[in-house]
Amino acid sequence: MTAIAQQPTTAHIRFIFENPQLQPASYVLDINEDGTGHFQSKPGSATFADSEGIAPQPVTADIKIDEPLRGRLFKIARSHNYFNVACESTKSKVAFTGKKALQYTGPDGKGSCTFNWSKDQELMKIADDLIAVAFTLEEGRRLTVEHEHNRLGLDAELEQLQDAVKAGRAQQIQNIAPQLQAIAADDSILARARLRARQLLESEGKSG
Repeated sequence: MTAIAQQPTTAHIRFIFENPQLQPASYVLDINEDGTGHFQSKPGSATFADSEGIAPQPVTADIKIDEPLRGRLFKIARSHNYFNVACESTKSKVAFTGKKALQYTGPDGKGSCTFNWSKDQELMKIADDLIAVAFTLEEGRRLTVEHEHNRLGLDAELEQLQDAVKAGRAQQIQNIAPQLQAIAADDSILARARLRARQLLESEGKSG
């Protein structure tokens, strides 16, 4: 007797990014329509330490995606036939910036598309937004390491994160709130770094 496949009861988006030249070399963002989700990254085969001596490590974390990004993701998925579109712009000569895959499953349909670069600016925008979420989560890992092993480096790291938030390259800061709260509450850290951590916490909800 053939088993009948269960129809998904909730909508779900998966974003997969791969670029062996970057750290992390690949990651997956899973996002449910209620905003809950999961992030998992893998460092590349050349797992070398960066200029601050921080060696790349895999990250696994539960996440929460807030509005307006959450709503925009699912709105664009549905307006693009659940990502069943020809999203790769093969005629354009552009540099390789990473293989990006958008996948949708839900009670209303399913689909996927994969691209390096797309002429569809809405797809490029949500890909950039999700890359910014991943950047934030990886930054959380770096802050944890520096808090433990290189506290003098925290001020510069947090300043770079503030700049990334202002530029839109880091989003959904609430996902690294525990790391920022730990820094803000640590009297052994430079006052300027603790202030930056508090300012980033206050920016929650403004970077999505």
